Amino acid sequence: MIAIIGHVDVDPSVRDRLVESTAELQRSTATDEPGCVVYVIAADPADPGRIRITELWESAEALDAHFQHPNFFATGEALRVEPRLGGSAMKYRIDATAPVRGADGNATSAFD
Repeated sequence: MIAIIGHVDVDPSVRDRLVESTAELQRSTATDEPGCVVYVIAADPADPGRIRITELWESAEALDAHFQHPNFFATGEALRVEPRLGGSAMKYRIDATAPVRGADGNATSAFD
């Protein structure tokens, strides 16, 4: 699994419009691109000018295919309609998964 966690900073007055402009592209990416587990571009509720990006891909091959897909290019174009004031995106390889809560119902950082 590969996760991408990122953000784009924009003028707060345009943030919600930019997020909404990507809604159909988000749906299309999540439903039409093989290997996409999560694809969310959303307004950060704690920062009025920040757009959060969260993606989860089953494999490097799926992510590479996404980077060549028209959805990828169209989403970038949509988010560049207004000037960016900053941003960052990082990818992470995930080598283990487990429920947050253990059998006892308590939250744990352990991977059993």
